[in-house]
Amino acid sequence: MANASAKRTAQQNAEAIKNLRLGLLVSGALSVVLRLLFRRGSLAPTQLSFWIYVLSLVPSVFLSRYLERIGSPRRDPTTGTLISAGEDLSRPGIIEWCFDVIYITWACQVGSGAFGQWVWWLYLIIPLYAVFKLWSGVISPMFFGRSAAAPTPEAEAEAKEPTSKRQEKLRKRSERGDPRVRTQAR
Repeated sequence: MANASAKRTAQQNAEAIKNLRLGLLVSGALSVVLRLLFRRGSLAPTQLSFWIYVLSLVPSVFLSRYLERIGSPRRDPTTGTLISAGEDLSRPGIIEWCFDVIYITWACQVGSGAFGQWVWWLYLIIPLYAVFKLWSGVISPMFFGRSAAAPTPEAEAEAKEPTSKRQEKLRKRSERGDPRVRTQAR
């Protein structure tokens, strides 16, 4: 059964890597075509927009290659059997953030080709989100001793109540004093 899971992960990773390569190619080509059609002057190396575009290729290509390297399945060269499925690229956390940075970069590249240089301001979403995560996950709990989003009393009460219908029925019976319900001493 574990082998089936590894094969499924390898299949999903191969599909994600294929889409990543295709997206990198399409966003690069579309950005250049849009610049040629609408913003021909932005392709000159003396323009700031050209250098912003070139610098934006760095995180896009670097993160794409990183995700390809960690997500590629490893197979035995002689038999072709699966040795390792690679890291699961659908896992939340750092991998998900890498995809987010790549997608924002592609949107900025294509958008700046179509709409102009102001679209590069959208790139500020990345450091703003990093500051938010740093504040809510590290700084706020360290200095204030609590998380940024403290739970409300109603949410705490809902979390303590039983979730299944059977548990709810048993709780109601025990409140009425039904002798069929036995309560455990805690």
